[in-house]
Amino acid sequence: MYSTCIFCQKSLGVNETIETFPIGRRLAFDSTRGRLWVVCRQCERWNLSPLDTRWESIEECERAFHGTRMRVSTDNIGMARLSEGLELVRIGEPMRPEFAAWRYGDQFGRRRKRAVMIGGGIVLAVGAVAAGAVAVGASLGSFGGLWGNIPNIISGMRSVKVKTHDGRVLKVRGTTFNQAKLTVNPETRRPSLRFKQKRVEEIFEGEEAVRVATTLLPAVNFGGASRKAVAAAVERLETFNGSEGYLEALWEGRADQLVKETRRGKSKPLSLQSLPSPTRITLEMALHEEQERRAIHGELNVLEEAWRDAEEIASIADNMFVPPETEAHLAELRHRASRTEGSGP
Repeated sequence: MYSTCIFCQKSLGVNETIETFPIGRRLAFDSTRGRLWVVCRQCERWNLSPLDTRWESIEECERAFHGTRMRVSTDNIGMARLSEGLELVRIGEPMRPEFAAWRYGDQFGRRRKRAVMIGGGIVLAVGAVAAGAVAVGASLGSFGGLWGNIPNIISGMRSVKVKTHDGRVLKVRGTTFNQAKLTVNPETRRPSLRFKQKRVEEIFEGEEAVRVATTLLPAVNFGGASRKAVAAAVERLETFNGSEGYLEALWEGRADQLVKETRRGKSKPLSLQSLPSPTRITLEMALHEEQERRAIHGELNVLEEAWRDAEEIASIADNMFVPPETEAHLAELRHRASRTEGSGP
């Protein structure tokens, strides 16, 4: 049984309540449509289960949901927290916009809070070191370059692991997002994604481009979004009758633009990081839903492959979670502080 998030490759955790499905600390289920998701508590993404035991597990979830008093419900969506700590989200028959806004509002909202906490923590850490150095006689101006590099430090802390069709695993760092470009072949109307990795240009076409972009966008949208922004993105999808229609219009140039016009009248591709925030949010939601749509319509091999890739990537030892440039900044801070202390009275 798969136990790793498809999107961030972190462990989904375990539960002791659903015997046929002991994976996950938050499960969402739709008894009517026969769908079961494991919600990753790290990245808040919903992992649709392709497992054969899905119906039996959904029945267990239904019984457990109705068997607890610790639940809140509307006509369409309910949430229950069991004594063991497992959270169950029961999906009834909501209108699509209601379900999407509820589902993504939680996801983007948590990201937004996390980004604020991380950013604030780094600022406080750098400030504390600078204040300590100043106290023993160092110049505050000597830390100017480090203050200016705080955005780069935050960007460098983000990283995503991607598996290519030829079996390689790439660790794409946040500093790469500014040059990862999603474009469309004007003849085939197929998407293409490219970026440089260790000075080598990686090019992904068609379905692989969509799969890699689906993996990168949650990290690109690290800062999350407000509920108002999420609602606007949901409304945008509804304008094109859902994710499939939106992506089709995007590839054909009838939806949001992936390029910008230069002063000389030429089109210049925008990086994923440089896309307008509403476009990035809508695109992430559309790609996520498109993956599920394909699975629900019988292409379960797509999901099973994604789960296998996530398990394989997660099993690869990676002690370089913090990129070298971030380590270099921190090492410089420590060196300056120790040198300043040594020269004090």
